[in-house]
Amino acid sequence: MSVAQAARCDYPVEAVDVRAYKIPTDGHESDGTLEWDSTTLVYVELTSRDLTGIGYTYADISTAKLIESLLAGVLIGKDGMQTGCRWSEMCGAIRNLGRDGIASMAIAALDIALWDLKGKAFGLPVCALLGQARESAPIYGSGGFTSYPIERLCEQLHGWVARGIPRVKMKIGRDPAADLQRIAAARSAIGDDAELFVDANGAYSRKQALDQARHFSESRVSWYEEPVYHQDFDGLRIVRERAPACMDVAAGEYGYGLYHFERMLEAGTVDVLQADATRCAGFSGLLAVDGLCQARMLPLSMHCAPYAHLHAAVACKQLRHMEYFYDHVRIERMLFDGPDEPVAGTLKPDLTRPGIGLELKRSDAERYAL
Repeated sequence: MSVAQAARCDYPVEAVDVRAYKIPTDGHESDGTLEWDSTTLVYVELTSRDLTGIGYTYADISTAKLIESLLAGVLIGKDGMQTGCRWSEMCGAIRNLGRDGIASMAIAALDIALWDLKGKAFGLPVCALLGQARESAPIYGSGGFTSYPIERLCEQLHGWVARGIPRVKMKIGRDPAADLQRIAAARSAIGDDAELFVDANGAYSRKQALDQARHFSESRVSWYEEPVYHQDFDGLRIVRERAPACMDVAAGEYGYGLYHFERMLEAGTVDVLQADATRCAGFSGLLAVDGLCQARMLPLSMHCAPYAHLHAAVACKQLRHMEYFYDHVRIERMLFDGPDEPVAGTLKPDLTRPGIGLELKRSDAERYAL
């Protein structure tokens, strides 16, 4: 079907199918405030005419239940091409449940699926529909869990740098005294030229975070993520203002609505704002966050789920980079056709594939079904 024909035809959502898959990690993992041994992916399919749009988020199975019990009914029979209308209707439907948390993640999976459906109807990659602003998205390798012995930590970070990814991130905060040794070992493993990022996941107190920042600068740490609890806006601002000038303070992965990101920016909490389309209500929510960053002349970084983010990321005008998170890369390459390997530290969307360029490998996924 031509673009002109697609524009004249509606695509009513005829069915909404949702599934959840629980994938074990390849070993025990932890960060500064949490431990886990599996990750749950909530996957949706929207059927319209002869097309299927797909989307997903990383969330609890309760997110899938919310889609089944409420949000599917919001979409059934409505035109899937009117992504803005459908997004607003879904946001309205969860009024009494609260806009944050699983409600926003449920909307995210469905919004991504709507954009995928629209791309397939027009025969175009989603980045073209969103307004592609760049050819590729820079990435940083992310993992380095606090549960890793130093040997595995160094091997993982060095491996990313050896593959041409010039920036890497490790987890800290579970044992503040050991963090300094681990960071020094990481710097030695990646060499002098690669950028070293750290993520405390809110584990430190304000003064502890500042004291640690002073030591981290000796290993030329250039990214300090969630040094204190993500809702402690005063604390984030204090650390940002007093940390070494060469060290960016970042946060935002737990932002679900535009109001949260606006409050962060008003409070002066970060040098780089983070956002996660699988949490902040999909591509529609993410592009609004990019608009806030444009207004503040602040860079934006994508959190996790790199292959879900890719098409929206290259449409974001304030993009600095995307997180190439170990767990999600592993899952997305296991369960989907379409993910390409990074080239020269970037991911590039395949413009020959319509939609978001991914298709579920159903037989591979079913062994993990809940």
